[in-house]
Amino acid sequence: MCSEPEAGWQRPEAVSRLVAEALADPETTWTMGGFGALARFGRRRDPFFAAPADGRPGHVTAFGGIALEPAAAIPVAYETAFTGGWSHAVALCLPGARCPRAGAGPIRDVGRDHGALRAQNRGDKWFDLGLDLPQGRLLLRSADPDTLAHLAVLAGRTVADTIEAVRGLMAAADVVVTTPLGRIEVFAGAPASSDGPRAFLDPKILGLGRTHAATAPIPSGLVPVAQFTPPHPCRDGAGRFRPFDPGAHASFQAVLSRWGDPELVRLKARLLAGDTVAPLAANRATRAVSRLVQVQIAAAANQDSAKSSTDTPR
Repeated sequence: MCSEPEAGWQRPEAVSRLVAEALADPETTWTMGGFGALARFGRRRDPFFAAPADGRPGHVTAFGGIALEPAAAIPVAYETAFTGGWSHAVALCLPGARCPRAGAGPIRDVGRDHGALRAQNRGDKWFDLGLDLPQGRLLLRSADPDTLAHLAVLAGRTVADTIEAVRGLMAAADVVVTTPLGRIEVFAGAPASSDGPRAFLDPKILGLGRTHAATAPIPSGLVPVAQFTPPHPCRDGAGRFRPFDPGAHASFQAVLSRWGDPELVRLKARLLAGDTVAPLAANRATRAVSRLVQVQIAAAANQDSAKSSTDTPR
């Protein structure tokens, strides 16, 4: 999934460099998990952060944290156009064979967390919610006796049968998403900020059995395990409109050129140069790129009314 395969794009050091640069940007947000159950991390509002306790690449703030071991990931950069705007993201994927579905199961006590991002949470008890996620696991962790007692009561039952109780405990306990590429933790009491750490769980969406949203052009055979969203040219980190930022746009276009679908990257370049898509050659992908080019040209030309939207493409 790279327009320059001869450039060594699959080398672990290239992937690690891509992720390191994204981690260094406080405006970039991250998600891990699956379609319908995930955790999100951002540090835009929290200038005070530290590294994970064991020195893994990542950040820990007062409200959550992220740790990544990305060398094995396959990055897929993409853009998605919709009415009035577009979104962009980079999915960090693994082959499907490395992400088998365990199937849905009951909530269960799985011992103690020895890989917590903060030293103070090492050894805290945690419960697996038993979700059918090929990307990893969603767990609730706590050292509070009352919270653990409530979790113990739910053990043996399913999230589908106890969703309201589970959602209540997601506010009282730490939410931890673990994957083969790392983890995101949302600490108990984290505010429900649009650009800070938070968790999302919707059994109805989970029930669709998808690994990602249909709008995300993830190649067949790959599973998006983690994702990061760099700064958008038309919205700030809180999702508010802002004048078109040509620097942010150019930055993501460079990432897209390196890590995007080669055919779509070349098509977009041709359309930007003035080419058109012949009616007989038009398909869903070419129409999507055509819409994307039109929306971005309009945004750049009319900065005060440019619109985009942060969506949830996973």
